[in-house]
Amino acid sequence: MKTLCLVLLFHASLQLRCDRKITAHIGGEFILKCSYDTNRFLFSKKYWCQGDSRSTCTILADSEGITKNSHRSQVLDLRRRGLFVKVTDLQFGDTGVYWVGIDKVNADIMTSVNVVITEVPVSKPSLWPLSSLVDRQTCWGQPVTVRCGCKRGTGVRYTWYQHTHHKDFLLHSSSDLHLRCGTLDKDSDYYCIASNDISSQRSDVLSVQVLMPADSSCIYVVRAEGQPIYDCADRMSTTTATTPALTTCQATVKIQSDATNWSLPVNDTEQDLFFSRAWTGVPFWYMLLRWASFASLLIFLCIVLKCTKVRHKRAKRRRRRRRRRRRACVRRMPHMVN
Repeated sequence: MKTLCLVLLFHASLQLRCDRKITAHIGGEFILKCSYDTNRFLFSKKYWCQGDSRSTCTILADSEGITKNSHRSQVLDLRRRGLFVKVTDLQFGDTGVYWVGIDKVNADIMTSVNVVITEVPVSKPSLWPLSSLVDRQTCWGQPVTVRCGCKRGTGVRYTWYQHTHHKDFLLHSSSDLHLRCGTLDKDSDYYCIASNDISSQRSDVLSVQVLMPADSSCIYVVRAEGQPIYDCADRMSTTTATTPALTTCQATVKIQSDATNWSLPVNDTEQDLFFSRAWTGVPFWYMLLRWASFASLLIFLCIVLKCTKVRHKRAKRRRRRRRRRRRACVRRMPHMVN
């Protein structure tokens, strides 16, 4: 009996062949390609069936364009080019056993397909501050929130870690990291891990350097990949024990950008304009000499061009006179002969 079943299954596999397992992501789609015996079943109805058993499965769609239980399934029979089953807008509930069948008298030709729907793999997470660091709030000890996020992935979970003295400590499971005075007492590195059921990725390091620890009005520097770097050394020099609120923060900003480089304005003192360097970085007398030379060259070229035109005009006049003389001579020739 077992031998007969194996023979029947082998015979059926020769008549209908499909991939036995499909793995796809939630929200996506998949296309299953099958081949069958076109000599016998070219015009037979094909269908897509869901269920653990071939005898009790539920038909979802067929090649005649009838969708019974799911508008997301489609069966397309291209005859000799193959049989295709397309399922869109995948959900976790689509995981299970399916059957591709060919309608046949007495017993249909069927083959099973195992479909597994998983999460979308996560991409490398990026770090960015929620508040503008241009205000230099780190120089004055104001709190800063850094967010961790992925451009791709479903069901993503975020976890923050702190790296200190060659050890990693779990901070909390959240996408946001809050930096504030009182909790920052030493230099540390932070990083975020984004993960779901099938993959995980680690972010770049977020470095925090504490210049002056305190419960309030502390001074620290935040460094992250692709973000501005702030140096609060001037804030340290202007910070005093008395009236710290009246001190002006003069932090030096060093912004690293691939598009533009910004520099702080510099006040220039008044100097002798004739011998000092102008805004181009060249002495004024040298610039005057260059422009005078350029003007002289233009005047010389204009004179040469004008003389050339005068010569051409004189040459044309001479040619005209010669032509007139020749014509006059030709007219006199018949009179002289007579």
